[in-house]
Amino acid sequence: MKFGKPILSLLILLSTTAAHAQMYKWVGPDGKVTYSDAPPPSSIKQVETKSLSGGGPSTTGLPYAVAEAVKNGPVKLYTTAKCAPCDQARTLLNTRGIPFTEKTVSTNDDIEQVRQITGDTQLPVLTVGRNKQKGFEAGAWNSALTYAGYPESNQLPKNYSNGNVESASPSAKPSTDNQASNSNSSAAPQLNTQLPPPAGNAPPGFRF
Repeated sequence: MKFGKPILSLLILLSTTAAHAQMYKWVGPDGKVTYSDAPPPSSIKQVETKSLSGGGPSTTGLPYAVAEAVKNGPVKLYTTAKCAPCDQARTLLNTRGIPFTEKTVSTNDDIEQVRQITGDTQLPVLTVGRNKQKGFEAGAWNSALTYAGYPESNQLPKNYSNGNVESASPSAKPSTDNQASNSNSSAAPQLNTQLPPPAGNAPPGFRF
């Protein structure tokens, strides 16, 4: 089968785009909208990216540096109710402008999920790509975020929201409550007798 030059050029572009599995969209100084499989010039401050292979977090509307960090090292925060270090961890991420998914830990299944990730039940837990930090320590957390390419100051749009809190256990239904509601009013975990006794003022089965 033979194709004309315009169709052949389109097929080549599509095959190249599929290989990169990443599409970029940005608006130039002249107002021209550009779509490309190659990253924009460094002078472009805001870009939208879309993974053509699917499965990645949305980076629509994020500054280019933030979008690239999210793509290469997505951030997850594991928290529980009545946990002061968890509140401090959430504040750090929000203040620095880090897009993240919050996973709430409130059941035995959630606890087991955390144990599989870190081998422990200490909370909060931060994952940045494959990097895992358990227990809140601002210096270590900031270092992990910087190493992953996240800007050191907040560059998120003013209307950006991280969305709803989700259950840490994959089998559980996502929570429909917002972050503030989960952090202040979630019920204490109901745990079985095989879990370790509480340490300090932590809920049963957890360490802060």
